[in-house]
Amino acid sequence: MTLKSIAATAALAATTFGALFAPSLAQAQAKEQFFPLLVYRTGPYAPNGTPWANGKQDYIKYINATGGINGVKISFEECETGYATDKGVECYERLKGKGATLIDPQATGITFALTDKAPTDKIPLITLGYGLSASQDGNVFKWNFPLMGSYWTAADILIQHIAKKEGGADKLKGKKIALVYHDSPFGKEPIPLLQERAKMNGFELSLIPVAAPGIEQKSAWLQVRQQRPDYVLLWGWGVMNSTALKEAVATGYPREKMYGVWWAGAEPDVKDVGANAKGYNALALNSAGTQPKVMQEIIKNVHDKGQGTGPKDEIGSVLYTRGVIIQMLGIEAVKRAQERFGKGKVMTGEQVRWGLENLALDQKKLDALGFSGVMRPISTSCQDHMGSTWARIETWDGSKWNIAPEWYEADEQIIKPMVKVAGEKYAAEKKLNRRDAADCSS
Repeated sequence: MTLKSIAATAALAATTFGALFAPSLAQAQAKEQFFPLLVYRTGPYAPNGTPWANGKQDYIKYINATGGINGVKISFEECETGYATDKGVECYERLKGKGATLIDPQATGITFALTDKAPTDKIPLITLGYGLSASQDGNVFKWNFPLMGSYWTAADILIQHIAKKEGGADKLKGKKIALVYHDSPFGKEPIPLLQERAKMNGFELSLIPVAAPGIEQKSAWLQVRQQRPDYVLLWGWGVMNSTALKEAVATGYPREKMYGVWWAGAEPDVKDVGANAKGYNALALNSAGTQPKVMQEIIKNVHDKGQGTGPKDEIGSVLYTRGVIIQMLGIEAVKRAQERFGKGKVMTGEQVRWGLENLALDQKKLDALGFSGVMRPISTSCQDHMGSTWARIETWDGSKWNIAPEWYEADEQIIKPMVKVAGEKYAAEKKLNRRDAADCSS
């Protein structure tokens, strides 16, 4: 063997050694749990995206201020997407190599684009209340976690509520229900469930798309005026929601006949419409307000020390609270992973995926975390990556949201067969096998 070939062999061996052991060495050297934060603080969706992002950041700061995750400090880095899918993918690619724990894409379109990337990169996706509805099926979608609900569960709950208001599901027969939706993956996601419900309950479903970002809706509301539906479901986000309410006022459509998804039921959606939006309803995944202990702790440990991310009066708003919930669930997944893989250690994306798949937050645990009254208990498994399918109805009284006490649970007898069919179709297209017991325990 020549000197040159010996050198080449040694170089190859060194490269192979590096490839085999570099991840573990990097992990061993890591001292902080890294959370990439995809955000949109600019553009037409900024009024909604900003409090969501601020809630996540403030919760991280609160955890760091009170000792970290079993002693492990958290680092984070924001990346602006503007709600654009291509920018979201760019952010993901830029941040994933920094030891990403998990990703909250903050957009259904970005989620769709990352769903095929996550298994290769071994980075779980938290899509709380959004994303791909079929990803509830953890046996197919190993890396997607639509925690607390999907657009199928949201649509089902809205139909349940309308049926109750009408005096029973049989009273829906012959009714007209229009879906005014953001013409994007987000807005289209509830359509299969609504079509299934229309067949079951005999109501007429009208689909009225609105081009993004939703500033121009006159033609959509002309259709509403012509069709005169009994109810309008609003699947909007950002500026689309307040614009829809203003058009409803101009058209004379009763706001009490309008029901928005939980992304169309926050303060930015109604504050510019004010009293004219009185009677408008939306789904509520979580409560709001500063009364919960977790909000008081954030005020005490973060804002009162001058470390707040946004304005103090934003604390406890609907989307700020949701951001806090999302970050809490991500951190609790790290804690759960540490119980198996080592307390006080930085967890990998794959280990955090196991933690997300084994969440068990009962009421006692939520109370201890300061989330009493904020949300329902949640428990996930290999098969169920959603963990909870409950929501309530909130109504705008002209100056504030009032949440009804009754919780609705999505009808799994309708949704589970749809999830299974969609999951099998996805698995066939991607040539995936359903996970077995061994994979579920890994």
